[in-house]
Amino acid sequence: MKSNQFALSTILISALVLSVLISLMAGAVWINPFDNSSLLHSIILQIRLPRIILSGLVGAMLALSGAILQAVLKNDLSDPYILGISSGGALGAAIAIICSLPMAMVSFNAFIFSFAAVIVVFFIAKTGGRTNPSSLILAGVAVSSFTGAVLGLLITSSDRLQSIYFWMMGSFSGANWEQINISCACLALGLIVAMGYSRQMNAFLLGEEEALSLGVDTTIARAVLLCAASLLAGVSVSFCGIIGFAGLMVPHMIRVLSGPNYFSLIPLSALAGALLLILADTASRIIFIPSEIPVGIITALVGAPFFIYLLKRGAVR
Repeated sequence: MKSNQFALSTILISALVLSVLISLMAGAVWINPFDNSSLLHSIILQIRLPRIILSGLVGAMLALSGAILQAVLKNDLSDPYILGISSGGALGAAIAIICSLPMAMVSFNAFIFSFAAVIVVFFIAKTGGRTNPSSLILAGVAVSSFTGAVLGLLITSSDRLQSIYFWMMGSFSGANWEQINISCACLALGLIVAMGYSRQMNAFLLGEEEALSLGVDTTIARAVLLCAASLLAGVSVSFCGIIGFAGLMVPHMIRVLSGPNYFSLIPLSALAGALLLILADTASRIIFIPSEIPVGIITALVGAPFFIYLLKRGAVR
């Protein structure tokens, strides 16, 4: 690992530890770290710690999903939220929730619908054997609008309108250890796949023909990586709703700081994604104490201007 990458990883790990400590103390009830009250221990262990861990895992999964999509689709604006993958996962999760299916089935259903969404987007955008970056974005908007409309119909017909609507906008208020266990397993699988295919993702950045000339089976690599990205995005949505732009911002920032090599970009993006979502969740809890605002609002306030900046800079390849 290069010295700048080692320094960046050290900074990210240190910032992550600090953000966890701050998030444990901050909230509607501010906790003194030197107070040994049993009530405060209960607040930390049963409410805040699961929420912090889940937000970090979801941030890592969304950032990793975005990094994979940007490489496979060769489009700097690729992101689970922008491409409609998150909306597809939200539809699948909502159907499972309304049917009162167990948590594992909610996650599985979200994964299936997320994967279906990315396939539909890819199919719509592909013309003449090629995918135009602008077409990908437009296809993502179309799929997101359609799945959002169906999701709206489901929510309107449900007797849990308010809770599902708040969940849609992104919330970690329902975090529990079962969700954490599933997220850990999915993130580990996603990291293994992404690291194993890091050479192929580097080749994708050179173009389809160049990747083939380097011996990359682009069809299999693309299918495996899209499946991994859909799993990461779908599971994230099933637990906390739609949180946009994390998968867009984080890989870009890491790419600027450490370079485009996916072997280092993948773990660094996961660390930065975890840091971003922990900070965003902490902000959502303390900005309007004692009320709480959806995490998706925080990420959108930061991510939407970043998206506009990329468009103005001509980031579409």
